[in-house]
Amino acid sequence: MVERARRAGEVHAARDIEERARLLGRFKDALLARGDALVEALSLECGKPEAESWLHEVVPIADLAEFWGGEGVELLAPHAPELSSTSYPGKHARVERVARGVIALISPWNFPVAIPLRTLFPALLAGDAVVFKPSEYTPRCAVVIGEAAAEVYGPHLVQVAQGGGDVGAALVGGGVDAVVFTGSVATGRLVAHGAADALIPVGLELGGKDAAIVLEDADIERTARGLLWGAMANAGQNCAAIERVYVCSGVALALRQRLEALAAEMVPGRDFGPVTTDAQLRIIERHVQGARDAGAAVLAGGARLNRPGRWYAPTVLADVPRGDPSLTEETFGPVLPLVEVADEDEAVAAANASPFGLTASVWTRDLRRGERVARRLRAGTVVVNNHGFTGSVPSLPWSGTGASGYGVTSSEYALDVLTRPRAVVVDTRRAKAEMWWHPYTPALAKMGRSLATLRGGAPVGAKLAAVRDLVGAARRRWKA
Repeated sequence: MVERARRAGEVHAARDIEERARLLGRFKDALLARGDALVEALSLECGKPEAESWLHEVVPIADLAEFWGGEGVELLAPHAPELSSTSYPGKHARVERVARGVIALISPWNFPVAIPLRTLFPALLAGDAVVFKPSEYTPRCAVVIGEAAAEVYGPHLVQVAQGGGDVGAALVGGGVDAVVFTGSVATGRLVAHGAADALIPVGLELGGKDAAIVLEDADIERTARGLLWGAMANAGQNCAAIERVYVCSGVALALRQRLEALAAEMVPGRDFGPVTTDAQLRIIERHVQGARDAGAAVLAGGARLNRPGRWYAPTVLADVPRGDPSLTEETFGPVLPLVEVADEDEAVAAANASPFGLTASVWTRDLRRGERVARRLRAGTVVVNNHGFTGSVPSLPWSGTGASGYGVTSSEYALDVLTRPRAVVVDTRRAKAEMWWHPYTPALAKMGRSLATLRGGAPVGAKLAAVRDLVGAARRRWKA
């Protein structure tokens, strides 16, 4: 599959950027024409509500195409850095972004359309070929993506490699030129080791334990609704889901009461879907039961629903003890733990006391204060008075720190893994030799010493002497 993709990629990379952008527009149209098929697959494989499938996974395809087909073309354009006419006379340069070749794209089951497309679009625009290994839990979504790609690019430029972890491991070691991986921390470490062995670049977007800080002047109604959406969208199966809330004591009771009421209004099938895998359901149940045993109050939910499938009620916890696994380990489910804090400083310290650092949010009526607090948080993206939606904004980098990985999807920074820089330098001079070429004479050494003096912090008198020495040494150098 890698070799087929490579041969197709060589043809694709030879197209000019305008042609690749035009094809990307056709790819967008082919995907949106399959919107109903994508939504059906998302429902079948993930249990997503229809509105969530359309708005979180399908509609953002149009935004991706608009960004990469427009601004993306400019981001990939060569540029000419300025070279010193004194140090490098008669020389000019261009720096180009060159396609890596074949990208291994290994994608998870929680957003099986949106996440891979965030890499597919810029990779195809850059001239790369892609071998796409979807999650074994969402193979049908990948089939639809593969069909749309084949309609536009032919059967080989985008290859879909179905299978489990063994297929992913084989792909990383299968001669690809770069890897983009989204998934768990444990698997991310294995991917990083494999990429290191192959000496290829890798982008890792791993887990999260996102924190929200609610300051004492927050708008309770907007904050409660925003926190609940940020925690419960996709049944909480989102690396950027809110999994910790640090609320200042002055508004803690009001926030608890409003969250409890709103959680009770959520309708299964309309507002949230089931948990996707048995393994994830076991983690959710263990975290909630552990918090309950440790003394946390269950304000809403806290149990599976009495209906077929892996349905778990939207759960709000309060009075969660510090250090409880529900506050330190990734839950990846519809669970929102609340912790009351005395003030902003305590909230920031608690939010930053995590190995994860993907996204975070600050809730306050004072926007200047919100921005100031946001800059204190250790996270790749911090939003004031909202949460999580920036993953769908293609112009913004999606990245984290610490255990959340070091990959970047979206924005110009995503191109650093998908492309490599190439400098092309042209010398227009017709001189028989450059100053620094052989032979290395005493006059050349004298010129080097004089240049160092002139470009350093020497006194004025020393610099004047260096100018005289430089002129004399240059004359002797060229005579030699």
